[in-house]
Amino acid sequence: MQMKNIFWLALFLLMVSCTEKKTMNLKFYGEFIVQDSLKLGDDFIGGLSGVDYVNDTLFFVVDDPNKPRLLKAKLEGVDIDNLKVNFLETMYLKDSTTSFYNEHYLDLESILVDQKTGRIHLTSEGSINNSKEPVLFSVNRFGRNPQKMELPNYLTEIDNHFHNKSFESSCLSHSKKGFWFTTEEPLRRDGELADFNETNSPLRFSYYDFKEKYITKQFVYPLGKIDLKPNGNVKINGVTALLEYEENKFLVVERAYVSGYGSYGNVVKIFNAEIDKMTADVRSIDGLLGQKFTTMKKELILNLSDVKEKLTEGIIDNIEGITFGPKLPNGNRLLILVADDNFQKFGRQLNQFLFFEQILN
Repeated sequence: MQMKNIFWLALFLLMVSCTEKKTMNLKFYGEFIVQDSLKLGDDFIGGLSGVDYVNDTLFFVVDDPNKPRLLKAKLEGVDIDNLKVNFLETMYLKDSTTSFYNEHYLDLESILVDQKTGRIHLTSEGSINNSKEPVLFSVNRFGRNPQKMELPNYLTEIDNHFHNKSFESSCLSHSKKGFWFTTEEPLRRDGELADFNETNSPLRFSYYDFKEKYITKQFVYPLGKIDLKPNGNVKINGVTALLEYEENKFLVVERAYVSGYGSYGNVVKIFNAEIDKMTADVRSIDGLLGQKFTTMKKELILNLSDVKEKLTEGIIDNIEGITFGPKLPNGNRLLILVADDNFQKFGRQLNQFLFFEQILN
């Protein structure tokens, strides 16, 4: 009888441990600042608006519509005091056999590399004010053979997008059978732009299936408000990067910016967001305004303001990229964040890399 009780107790404890929800913490690991005016070939390094890490190589998109390009780099050292990024190669997006590059205004925002096919998938915001459509497309490893993805009309209609707030972030799915992408702020027929007070600002997290070559599911992420006081003419909050770390579980970067604060106008938060059985698939809905649906669940993991005293001059810059890097010596994953310095066109900014240790308990 005693052995039987021990068996049932062990089984119960096993079931509890299997269903117990893991908690995530992000522990600050280090910072690396690219020196000002550093060049790779003929071009300054800057405008790093998206990142992926594949086969020990970092891939970046450069937000420069006049010369759209990708960069490759190596992460050197995983010791806190020796982390640095060494830029190695530039890949220019050009192909004389197609008119694609001439027809599109490439405001590149995110990048993901499909290891299986070698294709590099990119998002571009286009230029809505100049009637240039946002676009999702892929290229080969030489930046040639661009292939545009087919999307629902509500995602391709120029009039349904806000200028400079369109296709922003993407990431390879955990299954590696497709990728997720979203806009920086809501589509016009979906909701309002973020403000200093809570707004109805739903973002569509869309899943593009490689085999089906189309969107096969789509869920709503509730965008938050701007957590700074009004101080200038520019205000924005949007999703600038996402990363699916387990199936239907994401790290989401919300970056708010308010002008008038100099180098201190960014508020960057990292959320854990999840899709569950109750989350509504909204891909068949043309406009979300006035509709009822269950959104993804989100929980704040880290406000970068909590670590600003560890950063260069306490500056949190324009974080627009997120990826997992190599495993740390203790087996935990290294999380890499990268800032887009806009080539310092709007004032002093940093080519900033932030590193965190992902701790799951």
